[in-house]
Amino acid sequence: MGRVTAAPMPFAPLTLGSLQVDTPVVLAPMAGITNAAYRRLCAEQGAGLYVCEMITSRGLVERDQHTMDMLVFDELETTRSVQLYGTDPVYVGKAAEILCAEYGVAHIDLNFGCPVPKVTRKGGGGALPWKRGLLGSILEHAVAAATPYDVPVTMKTRKGIDADHLTYLDAGRIAQETGVAAIALHGRTVAQAYSGEADWDAIGELVAHVDIPVLGNGDIWEAADALRMVEQTGAAGVVVGRGCLGRPWLFRDLAAAFAGEQVATLPTLGEVAAMMRRHAELLCQHLGEERGCKEFRKHVSWYLKGFAAGGELRRSLGLVDSLAALDRMLGELDPAEPFPVAELGTPRGRQGSPRARVALPEGWLDEADGTGCAVPEDAAAGSGG
Repeated sequence: MGRVTAAPMPFAPLTLGSLQVDTPVVLAPMAGITNAAYRRLCAEQGAGLYVCEMITSRGLVERDQHTMDMLVFDELETTRSVQLYGTDPVYVGKAAEILCAEYGVAHIDLNFGCPVPKVTRKGGGGALPWKRGLLGSILEHAVAAATPYDVPVTMKTRKGIDADHLTYLDAGRIAQETGVAAIALHGRTVAQAYSGEADWDAIGELVAHVDIPVLGNGDIWEAADALRMVEQTGAAGVVVGRGCLGRPWLFRDLAAAFAGEQVATLPTLGEVAAMMRRHAELLCQHLGEERGCKEFRKHVSWYLKGFAAGGELRRSLGLVDSLAALDRMLGELDPAEPFPVAELGTPRGRQGSPRARVALPEGWLDEADGTGCAVPEDAAAGSGG
């Protein structure tokens, strides 16, 4: 694969309690994306921490079958990392203990950043940090459950609900006070969802505000962006989400960049096709061929973004139902076609528009403590941050 090189200084590993991550890069949990197959694919490209799809605390405690099906790890996944969603401190604590005792996880992340209306409407995700007392109680329960197993707990959040209701500095203080090992900040509010540009200055403000490691998230499309974020904000590492969609080799670039060898991988279409085949193969190994191929379909447009592959072939790939059919279709691509450099540094995945109003429980903004606030656990929450 073609490369563009430079030579920055190497960066320190990321330390989360007793866990050391040699490359300070975390794969963000993404619903329907970061399953065991995709985590394996990304891990094959470079070092880092690869987080399972977000699961709900209540779903895990009640042994909901859908939740249990998501909580699957690849045989080579030695460092198991899981993101929990929860709004009830007791459920979160119980779920954290199950993950440590029964699944041998090495890291638990708590989601307080999800902007999906069905989640915020119930006081979860990015809405929850407004209730400072409730946030503290949830973190305390999670840390207490994980500490006997020497498992670090981290949290991910956003700047706040909207520009008038910012929570990230208080969330950082509460995280530090409750024994959380690190906090990741997506530089957008819930109201912004994935629109506009991420506010990296807010990440720098949080770094200056707390003594625990801060991870920066938002608008990391290339390895150079990650380096720029860390240098600009002082963050201890980065969380990468949409930037790796259809580009798992981004983790190879990130590993090299943080080791002091900035690189941009520019694969030919033939090399992209080989990566697509590997991805589909891993999905089929974990899910069976029929379901694995169905799961692969959503990735096709991301892999082929910017390439000249014809519309009919793209449509066929989007309906692929077997590895044999996939092989035939991939064979129709021009293996020598160069990578579309115009796609470098451009947004990938969902973007959308800012929301005029964030869906919240009635009276949610009336007071900002929420100690003892009973927010019902949602067993079917969405994911994202």
